[in-house]
Amino acid sequence: MNEHSYDDFGPNFERVVIGLIAVLTGIILIYLAVMGPLVTGTIKYKTAEDINNQLIGQDLVNLVVLASILISGGVLLLRRKNAAKYLLMATPLFLFYYAINYTIGWEWSSPQYSGNNEKYFFYFLFILISALLIMLYCLSVFPRKVTVTFKKKSLLIYSILFVLFLLIFAGMWIKEVIEVIRTGTTRGYDLAPTAFWLVRLFDLGFSIPLGLLSVYLLWTRAARAYPLIFMFYGFFFTQILAVNAMGWMMFIRHDPAFARRDLVVFSILALIIIFGFVYVRRNYRLRPEATEK
Repeated sequence: MNEHSYDDFGPNFERVVIGLIAVLTGIILIYLAVMGPLVTGTIKYKTAEDINNQLIGQDLVNLVVLASILISGGVLLLRRKNAAKYLLMATPLFLFYYAINYTIGWEWSSPQYSGNNEKYFFYFLFILISALLIMLYCLSVFPRKVTVTFKKKSLLIYSILFVLFLLIFAGMWIKEVIEVIRTGTTRGYDLAPTAFWLVRLFDLGFSIPLGLLSVYLLWTRAARAYPLIFMFYGFFFTQILAVNAMGWMMFIRHDPAFARRDLVVFSILALIIIFGFVYVRRNYRLRPEATEK
């Protein structure tokens, strides 16, 4: 069998284990969403009450989108369906972000807040470990024998728009960071300073650089980097859904930290990313020999 063929799933042991892990991870996401402020409110996160508006948006995306992708992908992988690779490849980076944010992103040292989310630590730990295993497995079996059909003009237009709004996004966060450095506070900072720094660090040091890197790879090594590019776009797609869901919940619930500017930028960025996800996928073709068993 071709090492990177379309129908290659690796050893059966790995395929079964990853399939079961994906299904269990999806079930855990459903459980955490139901137990959180979205449904029962049993989990009380150690942060300001207003932050629950954002958590409801995050949990809604986890419940409807991420859990569905993971459970479907896991079941399809157990049935040796090639669609499983594409579904599961979209999840690891988002799960990394989610698990880290929901464990170390709270105001643990603040005497102002109380909560019980530490009791659910091992659920988030499992999600973090499963994300690592899913990522390594998918990278090892993802098809690599592909050709690209990007036209330079359309790719240039898409690249300019994507980079432009990534830089606008970066500028928004950098402005707030500078404001904290100069004045000691900014919009919503006093409510959750730990979450503020975690989000800005992760977005400025991870999400935005990955976006810029994905554009670079599309121009320099689009065929060879296909697994990475697809994984990046899976992350952009799931992450921007969560960010917009948070923004809309803040708007609907009249959150004092809501900024219309942020929602407009994130909504436009979501449209660019969704278009880009479809655009990039349609411009990849498997080579004939890559589909042979």
